[in-house]
Amino acid sequence: MVTIIVLATRNKNKILEFQEILKDFPIEIRALSDFGTLPEAIEDGETFDDNAYKKALHTAKILGLPAIADDSGLVVEALNGAPGVYSARYAGEEATDEDNVEKLLHDMKGVKNRKAVFQCVLSIAVPSGPALTYEGSCEGVLLEERCGKSGFGYDPIFYFADLKKTFAECSMEEKNKVSHRGKALAELKDEFPKILQWLNQRLLEEKPPKPDHEEFKNNDWSH
Repeated sequence: MVTIIVLATRNKNKILEFQEILKDFPIEIRALSDFGTLPEAIEDGETFDDNAYKKALHTAKILGLPAIADDSGLVVEALNGAPGVYSARYAGEEATDEDNVEKLLHDMKGVKNRKAVFQCVLSIAVPSGPALTYEGSCEGVLLEERCGKSGFGYDPIFYFADLKKTFAECSMEEKNKVSHRGKALAELKDEFPKILQWLNQRLLEEKPPKPDHEEFKNNDWSH
C-alpha cells in the first residue's frame, strides 16, 4: 500500500543518504522539491525530537502522504550545547555551511575542551498525527581548521578518532556506518518491514469507511 514516502528536506545530500540506505525496500523516496512550492515548517522546537516531529507532521498533513524528517546538529560541550537545534542557522537565518563553520571556529578559538557530539532524530509521521522516532549520536572533537572536501555542514572540522580523520575525509559508505544519521538510519532500516506494516495500518485507519448502501435499500426518496 505504501509506495511513496516524502523526505521533508530539499538537501540533496540527505536525500541521497536516505535513498541509498532504503534502496532495497519497495518504496519511492520523494523530496520536497518534487512537489513544487510548499509552506515551510516552523522549526521552533527546543529539542531535535520536537523539530523532527514538527517537520514530519507538517509535510504529511500538507501532502497527505507519510513523511520522514530528521533534525540533527552539533552539540559542543564547551558552548553549553550550542549550536544544537540552531546548527543549520548558527551564523544567521541565511547562513551557508561555510558561514556556520567559520562562526564555530571563531567561537572555539583558544578553547581547550573541543569535545562535540553529532546528534540526529528521525521522525516518521502520518497525516493524522502518530509518529515513530529513531535516534543516533556520534562523539568526536573539533579541529582548529578545516580538513577534507567531502560531506557537508560541520563535517570538515569534526574529527572522528576511530577512523583517524574528519567526516569530510570519509567516503559516504564510511560515514554512514558511524555517523549520527547513519546510526539512526541503520536502526530505521532494521525495523523498516515493521515500519511499513505500521504505516499501512495507520493509513488504512485514516481512510473514511465506505458507505453501507444496505441501510438505504428500503428508503423511498422519490417523494
